[in-house]
Amino acid sequence: MKHETIARALAVAGAVALAAGASQAADVTVVSWGGAYSASQQKAYGAPWEEKTGKKIHWENYNGGLGEVRTQVESGTVTWDIVDVLPHEARVGCDEGLFEEIPERYLVKTMDGKSLDEDMMVPRPNKCVAPQIWWSYMVFYDEPAWAGKQAPASIADFFNPADFPGKRGIHTWPNALIEMALVADGVDPKGVYEVMDTDEGIDRAFATLDKIRDHSVFWSAGSKPLEFVKSGETSMAIAYNGRVGAANLSEGATFVPVWDAQVLEEEWMVVVKGTPNMEAAFEFVGFASAPEQQAGQARYINYGPMRNSAFGIIEAGEPWFHNGKNIMEHMPNRPEVMARSVIANPEWWADNGDAVKERFDAWRAQ
Repeated sequence: MKHETIARALAVAGAVALAAGASQAADVTVVSWGGAYSASQQKAYGAPWEEKTGKKIHWENYNGGLGEVRTQVESGTVTWDIVDVLPHEARVGCDEGLFEEIPERYLVKTMDGKSLDEDMMVPRPNKCVAPQIWWSYMVFYDEPAWAGKQAPASIADFFNPADFPGKRGIHTWPNALIEMALVADGVDPKGVYEVMDTDEGIDRAFATLDKIRDHSVFWSAGSKPLEFVKSGETSMAIAYNGRVGAANLSEGATFVPVWDAQVLEEEWMVVVKGTPNMEAAFEFVGFASAPEQQAGQARYINYGPMRNSAFGIIEAGEPWFHNGKNIMEHMPNRPEVMARSVIANPEWWADNGDAVKERFDAWRAQ
């Protein structure tokens, strides 16, 4: 998400309001996750939007969930205008009436006239959300550690410690692990959730997890799997793709991603119900979700855009990353890796996650 064709984006997102001038500009508060991700948002479209509109953005960090949003809406004291939310919260919050529906006129079309919805890789779950990025859980290893040996190349290798020895770094919750285990056991990535809908399918996933139970080192902080792999405590690990890519792109690390059976997760922006800065919030969300800004965010972090047209902008501009490196090979939703990728199903996890987590916690405690 960058600043090319800003004038066109802002025209779609409320040119009349902008004409009022900076003296009448309303501040907005944007709440996100902090770290490199929030920094990429601020650079890619926060600063350009401030420059063009004269409106000031206040950035705040949070740890997710809908608790604070619910409190503000129910009390009628809304101080958060825009929030970056995970897929489950995007659906639940809209259903509960915690978010405003975003009027179509604020959502920027492509250069050839396609609407935002026609340009999406997956359908929007409701009218409350505007797209942000794709990120993924993925397996990786450190290239020097496997010099002279057959290196892992598939998710099946991750669950095969006999032929690919060493400890495995895995996270302390079941999301993505269940999907990966089933693909490792031969399930097509596109059919994973049909299998997970059966008791036999969940049993099958845990039988595959059993293969690495005695070889597992658990993590809950996103920095840990990189530390495990770099130190040699584990021979490979599951991590957030953004962490691995950032280490390679910005720090010269030698990590090798194994894209097979990565599990892609959505990220959305919403406008909090009853915000006193509604017009400015809609303008900002429309601007931030435009193709140019979707592409521009990839200058600063290797999360993938949710709009198809953004990829064309990135490819035409390679090397695209801010330090002159190619970004496309680090993007989790680029076309060449999608056939073997799992797109996470938040509805399935909302319906079944508690039961699976209870079983997973018991499995970890064995």
